Amino acid sequence: MVALFKQQSPYVVPGVIDLTQPSLWIAVGSICFNPLYWNIVAQNEYHNKTITKILRGRRYLGCYLLAVSIFSLGILRDHLYNLALKHQPTHALLEQPWVKPAAALLFASGNVFVLSSMWALGVTGTYLGDYFGILMDSIVTGFPFNVMANPMYWGSSMSFVGVALWFGKPAGLVLSVLVVIVYALALRFEEPFTANIYKQADKKKRADAAKHALLETDGPASGTRNRGKRTPSKLKA
Repeated sequence: MVALFKQQSPYVVPGVIDLTQPSLWIAVGSICFNPLYWNIVAQNEYHNKTITKILRGRRYLGCYLLAVSIFSLGILRDHLYNLALKHQPTHALLEQPWVKPAAALLFASGNVFVLSSMWALGVTGTYLGDYFGILMDSIVTGFPFNVMANPMYWGSSMSFVGVALWFGKPAGLVLSVLVVIVYALALRFEEPFTANIYKQADKKKRADAAKHALLETDGPASGTRNRGKRTPSKLKA
């Protein structure tokens, strides 16, 4: 009888989410931290060349080290996400027969988008090489970029949803929504910033080309004028 009248915690929604679990908030922190980290580090590198200076001009090494740190933080985030789900309740609706096949399809599709994006962009294209001055020769338009914009972010989001469905955890769906929101906010900063990098690079390239063309035009003309001049001969004594 006492159990029947026991007050339910306002931070626990039975079968949906348990907000009292520390692992949930640790996962939230990791999800929010990662895009913040790589945007701050990359933009600082673009403006101040901090990593490149520390590495004495070896910008490729700097990009690779940043790539290792971002990849490692991503692995840690995924681990914390899975750990958080273990401490969250399941819901009967997410234990229906159709859920696991849908989860597997989402997870597989998401990973295809992520991995194919990395393959198409390469290490420096994937891990913010343009902030180090390592620019792509041209815009990648093949798969998966011909299917959706920013396939790496949305593919990752699909994988989060797939894991949540596979384990039948509504809290995982809540965290997946957070992932989508965080990525969307990150893109609001990344897309215009990256576009400006290439705009400035193109502007510099055009200016250099115009300068080079001007020098080529002036060069032969100057030579012609010089050849037209005669050097006065020495007066005979």
